[in-house]
Amino acid sequence: MDDTAQAHPGGADDGLLHRRWHDCLVAVRGGADGPDPAPYAADLLARWAEPQRRYHTTAHLVAVLDHIDTLAGYAADPDAVRLAAWFHDAVYRPDRSENEERSAALARRALPEAGVPDGVTAEVARLVRLTVTHDPADGDADGEVLCDADLAILAAPPRQYAAYAAQVREEYGFVPDDAFREGRATVLRQLLALPRLFRTPYGTEHWEPRARKNLLTELELLGH
Repeated sequence: MDDTAQAHPGGADDGLLHRRWHDCLVAVRGGADGPDPAPYAADLLARWAEPQRRYHTTAHLVAVLDHIDTLAGYAADPDAVRLAAWFHDAVYRPDRSENEERSAALARRALPEAGVPDGVTAEVARLVRLTVTHDPADGDADGEVLCDADLAILAAPPRQYAAYAAQVREEYGFVPDDAFREGRATVLRQLLALPRLFRTPYGTEHWEPRARKNLLTELELLGH
C-alpha cells in the first residue's frame, strides 16, 4: 500500500527538523556564508507548535516535507519548495483569513536576513500564496509539487483521514456546528470541483482516486 500520503506518526523530531532546515538553507545559499540557521528554525518550530493548532502542527510540516521529497524530481527548484513548506502555515490563526498572506510576508522578512537570494525569497513567497487555492497554473512545476504535497493528506487511509477531519474541526472549535458543517462542505465542494486535485504524475496516479473518495465520504457525513 502506498504510504506517502500518511501523516508523520506521533510527534515531530525537532532535532531532525533543525537538520532539514539547516541543509535546505545552506543549499539555497549556494555555500555562501550567512547567519546561523538554528535561530530561524527555532522561531519557525515555535510557530508550528502554537496551542491553537491541532492539524497544522509540526507533524503536518514533516508530512509535507516528506511528500516534497517524494515529488522532488518534478520540481524546478526543490529547495525553494521545501522552504515554502516551512513557511506555508507558519502564521496560522483559524479565526483569520489572511494567514497565507501573512506567512508569505514572514518569508519575505526572514529569508533575506538568513542569506537567501532575492529570487528564491520571491519564489517562496509566491508558492506560499498558492496554498490559498491549491490551483497552480499549468506548467508551474514548483507550485504543483507544493500543492500536491500539502493536499496529500486527502489521500490518506480512511481512519487517518477521519483523524485529520476531526483535527480540523478542533481547530475551528469556536464555530457552531451548523456553521462549521456548511463552511466545511463549501471547501470540500471547491476541492471536488477542481479538474484535478493533484497535478504531478505521481499525485495523479497514486493519490487522486482515494482523495476524491475521502472527500465525497466526508461530504456525505456532513449531510451534504
